[in-house]
Order: sequence, then C-alpha cells, then structure tokens
Amino acid sequence: MKRTKSLNDTVPAQENVFSRRFLLAGSLALAGSALAGCQTATIVGLPDQAELPGEEFDYASAYAALPDGDFTWPAINYKKFDKQYWRQVVEYKTREKPGTIVVDPYNNFLYWTLGNNKALRYGIGVGRAGFAWSGEALIRVKRPHPIWRPPREMIARKPSLERYWEKGFPAGLRNPLGARAMDLWQGATDTLYRIHGTNQPNSIGKSVSSGCIRMWQQDVIDLFNRVPLRTKVVVLQKDPNAEA
Repeated sequence: MKRTKSLNDTVPAQENVFSRRFLLAGSLALAGSALAGCQTATIVGLPDQAELPGEEFDYASAYAALPDGDFTWPAINYKKFDKQYWRQVVEYKTREKPGTIVVDPYNNFLYWTLGNNKALRYGIGVGRAGFAWSGEALIRVKRPHPIWRPPREMIARKPSLERYWEKGFPAGLRNPLGARAMDLWQGATDTLYRIHGTNQPNSIGKSVSSGCIRMWQQDVIDLFNRVPLRTKVVVLQKDPNAEA
C-alpha cells in the first residue's frame, strides 16, 4: 500500500519541535494578555468579603435598612447626596501598597487601595479631631457595636457628658461611634483617632463639629468586613488638590 506523506515527513524534526514551542508560547502570551486586560484590581483584604461595586451595583440594597445583631441601622437616603460620596471603585494613583487605607480629610474621602491604580472610595465626614492628626498608623483594634467614652477635652466643654466617662455610652442607634469603630495606633500608642460609623448621616461630605472620621453605617460595616487588623492607614497632611 502506498503511504501518504504527512507534514512530519516534509519538515525536519528540529524545525517541527520549534514550531510546536512557538505555537505554545504564543498561546500562553495571548492568554496572559487576556487575563491582564480583564484584571482591574488586585484581590486584597479579608476572605469572603462582598464583591466590589461595579457598573450594575445595587445602591438601593447597599444603603437599605441593615439588620445587625440586636440593631437595625436605618436606610440612607443616598440619592440626596452627591454621587461622589457613594461607595464606588475609582481611579486612584498612589505609591501605597494594595490594602492600605488613605484618608483625605480635605475632600471628605476614604480610599481603600486595590492596586492597578484603583481604589474603593467612600464618602466621609471629618470632625475637628480629623484635622488634628495626620501621618501613618495601623488598625490595632476593631470594635463591632462599640461603646463610646467621651474624651476629657469634650467633657470639659460639655460637663453633662461626665456620666459616660466611667462606663461609656452604650452601643446602639444613638451611639456616636455607630455600628463599627476601627482604632488607629502608632506602635504602643493609641492615637485616639478613629474610623467609625455615625448616627448623623447628613454629616457625610462635610466638616463637622466633633469626632474623627465618620462613615455611613452601611459603609463602615462594609469596610470593617474587608480590612484585617494591622491594616496601614495614611492620613494626608495636605490637600492633594492644592497647588504646590
């Protein structure tokens, strides 16, 4: 029987091996390019966290009334606020590593960096204490349903708060720290600087009379569920939009 010549009969063995390697390398390169094109953010933070907000994000559900243990945090009338203060992924260039929190008290934003020039941004309200401290710290304590103890300086201005010094203001809907608090430390020193919820949702996007960094209850719970202990926090020392 006459044998039909195959491609392997007409191409030298060494060249055939080279062709297969070339095709394999090309396929891997194309696959890598496709993955790189689809990747917009590095996966950082705690496991089992919620998906990042995308184009089809359901804000009505995100800011609806939220059952949380013994409490239900009220819904946020988010549509009456500028959309820039809604929870969202934005372009953000920084030298900080993914997973770092950057607080911009001048423009009322908190960024959780994701890598690839992306960040999850939240609107915040900034109290006088928020401008009194800047620099770097770590989240050393995370408190769900925190008890609030007013600082002595506040008690001096408002003596009626003295009754909360010993045992603190109990957790709940009226608590000034809201649903969650994350305490910032430098080494063994508590900076007394907090990222926390607020029972005054209208203060988001504003400079307010007291407190540190305020977030909507739904947002502070979202952030709390994403960041681990010892997360680095950078509080900017100057307005990034100010002219040099």
